[in-house]
Amino acid sequence: MTDLTPGDLVEIHVVGDKKAYAQITHSHPSYPPVVRVIKGLYDTRPADLDALVSGKTSFVAMIPLASAMTRAGATVEKLGSYQVPLEHRDFPTFRTPIRDKKGEIVYWWFWDGRGLTYDVELTEAQSALPMREVMTGARFLELLAQ
Repeated sequence: MTDLTPGDLVEIHVVGDKKAYAQITHSHPSYPPVVRVIKGLYDTRPADLDALVSGKTSFVAMIPLASAMTRAGATVEKLGSYQVPLEHRDFPTFRTPIRDKKGEIVYWWFWDGRGLTYDVELTEAQSALPMREVMTGARFLELLAQ
């Protein structure tokens, strides 16, 4: 399963018999899909997937979800396509630390899928933005288990 598109909802089998749910929210020509992970781990698949999709988001990441989960040994099943919640329809802004030769952060880049802006200090809201990175399957599974 490599052809996931915005709106697609997937079930990921994680720790033990637990299931997590993620929705593809955006595609970008130069990066892997943007994925929002729906908060919570479940023992069984919820009966109302529309209600599930409208649930709270645990985190957002850029990840080639199907191939990354396969490499990490997790099973992924596409459940269908659902409308992306209103609060996730705009392409998210990602943050990237820019470091000096000593490894100290000197400023931050913010990327909205089109262009870059920067700031020297992070605000509280900016510190909650997802990192601009292609997440590995192993890291993704770690965050799911939290």
